[in-house]
Amino acid sequence: MIDPLPELSTEQSDPRYSQIDRLPTERIARLMNQADAAVPAAVAVVIPAISDAIDAIAARMGAGGRLLYVGAGTSGRLAVLDASECPPTFGTDPELVQGIIAGGPEALTRSVEGAEDDDEAGGAAMAGLDVGPLDSVVGVSASGHAPFVLGALAEATRRGALTVGLSCNDRAPLSAAAEHAIEVVVGPEVVTGSTRLKAGTAQKLVLNMISTISMVRLGRTYGNEMIEMSAMNSKLAGRALRMVRDITGADHETAAQALDSAGGQAKTAVVMIQHGLDAAGARALLESHGERLSDALSG
Repeated sequence: MIDPLPELSTEQSDPRYSQIDRLPTERIARLMNQADAAVPAAVAVVIPAISDAIDAIAARMGAGGRLLYVGAGTSGRLAVLDASECPPTFGTDPELVQGIIAGGPEALTRSVEGAEDDDEAGGAAMAGLDVGPLDSVVGVSASGHAPFVLGALAEATRRGALTVGLSCNDRAPLSAAAEHAIEVVVGPEVVTGSTRLKAGTAQKLVLNMISTISMVRLGRTYGNEMIEMSAMNSKLAGRALRMVRDITGADHETAAQALDSAGGQAKTAVVMIQHGLDAAGARALLESHGERLSDALSG
């Protein structure tokens, strides 16, 4: 069998870690911590590329498009994780930001052999989601070579979608396949080839930026507050109450009553208090301002 990826930096063996199996636990932990500390600096190098991609994504989402992450293995699991956090954090429809992993849901908890090598399945996933010109497809692959991801981006490009390639190697095929290339070069892993480590951390940091800043651009925060959040449990109810009080200056009772009338929707409660409206009136005002709280409060 021929090794298809022998020259990739993520596949190299770092001699600094060649004796970790003989080291005490604390020493290994410090080595890993030192390695991880280099990741934010590697991300910082490509912030201009990340920012350009986010602006392009937010523009399409603002016009009604979706954000679709596609990955395999660790990259796919990170993609699904980031997508799954958008509804509770930003109040989005689960269809708006989606994560697609090679091998399907089963691959979230166990390896599905050969799934990442199936480029046709990647293309079929895009066809199955009826990807179109308003959508943004972010391919995530540490090596930048995963056929499933490359197949997905090829089909997404054919359908006119915006494409972004996020990898951890220079001159990756994924970069060549994407309109926007993001290459976070983190180098060899502590355990050779285990890209769930530094490469996985780098991908998580970039995905955090893509989803969070896109939502900020779309008006789904008010300042740094998760204003679209719904109070669905006791922790979130407390957070929503504090948020409404901080933004409006209302007392505890007033804020709690407004939240109750708004069905736990903090943004609606804020507008109710600030404009003296009932819940229906507050929602109508928000809708007339494109759901942007800052515009509704000043309008």
